[in-house]
Amino acid sequence: MRIAICQFHSGTDKERNLATIAGLAAEAEASGAKLALFPELAMYDEPTLGLSAVEHAEALDGPFVTGLATIARRTGLFLVAGMTERIDGERAYNTAVVVSPSDGLTARYRKAHLYDAFGYRESDTIRPGELEGPVTFEVDGVTVGVLTCYDLRFPEAARQHADAGTDLLLYPSAWMPGARKEDHWSTLLRARAIENTVFVAGVSQSPPDIGIGGSLIADPMGVTMAELGEHPGVATADVHHARIADVRAKNPSLANRRFAVVPLDSHTTKEEEHV
Repeated sequence: MRIAICQFHSGTDKERNLATIAGLAAEAEASGAKLALFPELAMYDEPTLGLSAVEHAEALDGPFVTGLATIARRTGLFLVAGMTERIDGERAYNTAVVVSPSDGLTARYRKAHLYDAFGYRESDTIRPGELEGPVTFEVDGVTVGVLTCYDLRFPEAARQHADAGTDLLLYPSAWMPGARKEDHWSTLLRARAIENTVFVAGVSQSPPDIGIGGSLIADPMGVTMAELGEHPGVATADVHHARIADVRAKNPSLANRRFAVVPLDSHTTKEEEHV
């Protein structure tokens, strides 16, 4: 199954963002891809995510997802893209939607780990998603899982997907510039692939403002199969079950491990953990 990573810089013009997605999807279709991954907040983004993003949030049956469904039908692609999902007017969900060419919206993942780091507080305007377990879907026999941006720094989330049989793990992202951030991005994407022996694809917003670019696809051995620089564009790679099996025969780390992933009680504080 061929995946396309589709990198661009979204802004506050939602119609323009959707048109850009349509153009990149057409390029992905021409490359033979079956799945196209777009950035986090592809629907609407601004340099400092604030109340404006909440005001522009949409329901899952709103214009953005409806537009993605039209693009998916036209191109025959599964599309994964980020948006702010309307809740109550005070905060929104940071949601990655999965849209299929035949059924429209088929899955959604609400970002669990919010980016309260590097001097930024995503939780001021975004509500974390509930811990509902891995969100997966299937494309041509490949099981695909979805996480989002800052989730990349939490290996437990990726390990849950490996336990659920995920073959390809997606990270739509707006990986913001900062100290060592480019190095963290590429290192962590490859690490999640290596430690779980799965394919991993990450798409960041491209510069300026809210992203560093550098979108890439890594195989289960951590080899970079496709990569983009700082400019908008499309790159592709093929996902093979045989490659996963071959790597796991050489590196049976999943079989050799002695720890499982157990979600923390959301009501347990760090102080309580040490009592």
